[in-house]
Amino acid sequence: MYRWVFYPLAKGLLAVLLFLLGPVKVVGRERVPQAGGVLIVANHISDADPPVMGHSVPRTAHFMAKSELFSIPILGAIIRALQAFPVNRGAPDRAALRRTIQLLQQGEAVVMFPEGEISETGEIQPLLPGAALIVRSSGVPVMCAGLVGTTKIVPFKAVVPRPALGGVYVRFGEPRRFAKETPQEEILGWIETEFHALTLTPDPAKR
Repeated sequence: MYRWVFYPLAKGLLAVLLFLLGPVKVVGRERVPQAGGVLIVANHISDADPPVMGHSVPRTAHFMAKSELFSIPILGAIIRALQAFPVNRGAPDRAALRRTIQLLQQGEAVVMFPEGEISETGEIQPLLPGAALIVRSSGVPVMCAGLVGTTKIVPFKAVVPRPALGGVYVRFGEPRRFAKETPQEEILGWIETEFHALTLTPDPAKR
């Protein structure tokens, strides 16, 4: 019942809010597999990233989100309704990793931000090894999403959202499946390359 009632309501509320604050332009949404487990990794530049990704992914998805977000009024309620689950930063969260792998192997989509924390400058930060561990352990395809402009909605260290003059872009890359024996460095290197390609083009719509 939760998936069929609260999730669509949250998506609808997000669509209205982002229409007022955005607009959000999504490129490559059709690349997201409509069924089967898939890990979607995105760069992280704003506290607005989880709800923007929730709006952009065209299927029901679970979200790994930092535990601090769940205490923010309105935003916390929205990300709960979007089936987000908390991840404790500062140390490996084995429970969150196990839950993610289990969801993926059950055919669910999971969104995570492998940088682990918001980039103050907008530059891609070093990626945490958890993303590679999940990819190798789950056996499902992984795809990248590039977020541009979400700092206009919620700037660094801000709490109250504001209109994003000029809009926000989300751009999805192609899914890729890695063998279980693929080195961690190769997986993380590919993700970093994708992030740069999906975010550094002046006009994301032209990719």
